[in-house]
Amino acid sequence: MAADSDPESEVFEITDFTTASEWERFVSRVEEVLNDWKLIGSSAGKLSPEKGEYTSGTWGEKCQDINFADFKFYITHHFLKQECEKDDGRDKVEEDAFPLAMQDLLCMNNDFPPRAHCLVRWYGIREFVVISPGTNCEAIISESKCNLLLSSISISLANSGCQVPMFVQIQQKWRRMYAGECQGPGVRTDFEMVHLRKVPSQYNHLSGLLDIFRSKIGCTLSPLPPVNITIRFTYILQDWQQHSWPQQPPDFDTLLGGEVGGVEFGKIPFGACEEPISELHLATTWPHLTEGIVVDNDVYSDLDPLQAPHWSVRVRTAENPQCLLGDFLSEFFKLCCRKESTEEVLGRGLAEDEGKENSDISSALNKLTEPVAPVPISKLSVSNMVHSARKHIRRHRRIDESPLNTDILNSVLLYVFPDAAVEKSPENSKNKPVQSNACGKAEQDKNSDYNLFLQLKSAPIDSLTYRLALCVCLVNYNHGGLRAVAHLWQEFVLELRYRWENNYLIYGLAGGPPDLRCCLLHQKLQMLNCCIERKRARDEARKVLEGSKERERKVSGGGQNGRPTSESTTASASTKEVSPGKSWDSWSDSEDEFFECLSDQGEIEAPHTEGEKDGSKSKAEGRLHPYNNLTLLNSTEPLYIPVTQEPAPMTEDLLEEQSEVLAKLGTSAEGTHLRARMQSACLLSDMESFKAANPGCVLEDFVRWYSPRDYVEEEVVDDKGNTVVKGELSARMKIPGNMWVEAWETARVTPARRQRRLFDDTKEAEKVLHYLALQKPADLTRHMLPCILHAAILKLKEEEAVEDIPSVRKTIQQATSQASKLLHTPNYDYKKLEDFINQLMAMETVITRARSLKAKFAMCEGEKGEDPDELETFVSSLLEEPEVVVVGAGQGPAGSIIHRLFVNAQRAALLAPLEEDSGRDRKQTAGSNKVPDFPPPAGREILVRTCVPRPAPYSKALPQRLFCVLMREEFRLAGAFSSDTSFF
Repeated sequence: MAADSDPESEVFEITDFTTASEWERFVSRVEEVLNDWKLIGSSAGKLSPEKGEYTSGTWGEKCQDINFADFKFYITHHFLKQECEKDDGRDKVEEDAFPLAMQDLLCMNNDFPPRAHCLVRWYGIREFVVISPGTNCEAIISESKCNLLLSSISISLANSGCQVPMFVQIQQKWRRMYAGECQGPGVRTDFEMVHLRKVPSQYNHLSGLLDIFRSKIGCTLSPLPPVNITIRFTYILQDWQQHSWPQQPPDFDTLLGGEVGGVEFGKIPFGACEEPISELHLATTWPHLTEGIVVDNDVYSDLDPLQAPHWSVRVRTAENPQCLLGDFLSEFFKLCCRKESTEEVLGRGLAEDEGKENSDISSALNKLTEPVAPVPISKLSVSNMVHSARKHIRRHRRIDESPLNTDILNSVLLYVFPDAAVEKSPENSKNKPVQSNACGKAEQDKNSDYNLFLQLKSAPIDSLTYRLALCVCLVNYNHGGLRAVAHLWQEFVLELRYRWENNYLIYGLAGGPPDLRCCLLHQKLQMLNCCIERKRARDEARKVLEGSKERERKVSGGGQNGRPTSESTTASASTKEVSPGKSWDSWSDSEDEFFECLSDQGEIEAPHTEGEKDGSKSKAEGRLHPYNNLTLLNSTEPLYIPVTQEPAPMTEDLLEEQSEVLAKLGTSAEGTHLRARMQSACLLSDMESFKAANPGCVLEDFVRWYSPRDYVEEEVVDDKGNTVVKGELSARMKIPGNMWVEAWETARVTPARRQRRLFDDTKEAEKVLHYLALQKPADLTRHMLPCILHAAILKLKEEEAVEDIPSVRKTIQQATSQASKLLHTPNYDYKKLEDFINQLMAMETVITRARSLKAKFAMCEGEKGEDPDELETFVSSLLEEPEVVVVGAGQGPAGSIIHRLFVNAQRAALLAPLEEDSGRDRKQTAGSNKVPDFPPPAGREILVRTCVPRPAPYSKALPQRLFCVLMREEFRLAGAFSSDTSFF
């Protein structure tokens, strides 16, 4: 009793058997996922899939993670997306209808789908769920674990009422082993699988496999219900020896020979260096057979591929075949990552002789500053000094050390500067750039691809920049790499300097200011051409002035005895205006002195002009033509439009620098005023030109021409009652401190030709040449990348137009839009550019595959009346579709060519002489040649189906299916066996 009264004795351990185990939690979790995916209930009532829908249709996929204790699984729902909704017709479904998966087991519309999950191919089902081990989880190998998982899915299906088949992946993943189950009202289908490395000899034919199928279904009915058999043999063709090499062999006799796919300068290599099609798979199919129709055992077989009623072909492509355009772009793109300067790349040879070169140049400059220069100025130019230094270096350097072969270098320069073939002279080269751009204008307007450079911010086709980019890329690819590029660039810059100093226009550049729509390198070259044009114009004007001066001297000398009045005055004025031996533009190489001279001269002439107000009108200078019959407000003289200076051309980097400088001035009153003065240089120049062309003018006259909207006119009535038109400046012009008023007051009477130049061509040209000389190979690559991508896209368009591949055409359009976004940013995203180049390489690969297939299927075109259009459609389909049906099987046009390819490969494999007479009778060939037309099949697939009662004779007749795969190193049986769970 004492023990019973002790409270501690009443406490004992209680095991709660209602707590869910890990296994039960796993089963419950599977049921929750099935419910979330709405897979509960009947799945019957949907239309049967149409023929080929498994290939052409869209497959969906849902995936979630589930855990069994601490072991991770993926549960995935695979389904074919169909137009009809799942819920349609469910209310009308019979209670004992078969699940959808059981109906699919017997459907013959989608046997052997080429692009689908392996379970779809083996079982023909359109919807299923797979539970597989998670990433980095060990495979389910032990039999007890496999059975535990199968029990779990069986309970989940039974509890949820789901009629979608569920599979569990077992064994190693590479074996693709699955076991599963499908449940319906009173029926169940078990999915089983056998996988071996070798094919057992007794099951190496149809008869042995039928024995397995009969024993598995265990049907005791007599006679046995008919068994439907579908057989497919796959043959692989790998030998393309009879097909020509994809690239022309190198021609070692030519200058650019010795390289596979070598092309002349200005063209881009294209095509594969190896066979892009690695294999051709021919599938011969015998559908809807029965046991009595065909014989296939260990002694004899009726299965001749030539007699198969259905042929289908698929091609396996080589993985990343070497293609010329892709290598061309990739090698050039690699230069973007190089850090070396041109001097570092070319070695120390140039640097060692640099001191000698500098001494030559300095002595040349010393001679230029001497008062007496017996040597002609042209021979002491910087360009000639550089050329002499180069010759000195070449004498001390072995020929084989030159980064770029001299002949190739000369060919490149002649291609880039074709006008160099003609004797250079300012007269010969005067209109050449205009002619080179105008000659093909009509063709360019017709060609929609010509304006592609605007989208890509590159340069016009056949412009100097475009041609140079192609040459640099080709030199990098075939003729020396980085060092050759640096050598070529150095020679190119020297040629530009030579042209600048000798007033030769640069060939292949449109006239006018730099086109900001083009790449920066093209703008720089256009800027240099502008400088040359301005310099030539000044030289021509100097010659005119010198000629007029000579004439004035002669007139002055002849008239001194008779009339020493007006002529001598004119000569005196001329002498004062232009000092003897120096014209206004002869100071181009010394701008400071030139500006000082003009400033002093302007100050002298200004009071002289003002002093003539009371007397005769000062002499007008720089008139272009009268302006709209207007007269000056303070006189009856016509208002003339003056000759003005052209505004200074600018490249985008100069504009950006100018914007930054103006922005740094701030928003203060002083900063705003200074900014306005900096921006009014052109306005001041135009005012001075206007004053020189219209003596006695006022600001209102200038505004009437320059900005008519700022001169307001209105009709008023004067004292006499007459209506007159009276004008005045606009309100903004009357604001105190207006910049226009200040500029007008400070403007002197100076014609454009004697003004300080708005555009200092000498300074700007030297800046451009200095900028180009400092460019590293990596910088050069970045400048030329838009042109190279431009050329690559045009090449792809050209090659695609020949092959006519719609998918590639669409991809090129998309790639062009993408490139436009990538190349219009100031700083390139090199990762995205690399991805873009990979896209171009992929397009090239597709085109080369099409070309290879067309070459193979056109080998015997026209021999037996094959339709070229039919063959072309067939080849196009091979590229677009995973598997293509051969019309007419072995007797059709494509089938005949495929048969011939296999025959040639068989003969080549056995070293038999290839007989060129392919027009002889096939029976005669078979009889005279023991070589089989086809190799042994690489794979055999046999599909056996029937519908029998199981497990008992009185059970429901249910679908049974066995899919067999026989390969050299694989034997697989995938069976789906249904049984009646109500009457067994």
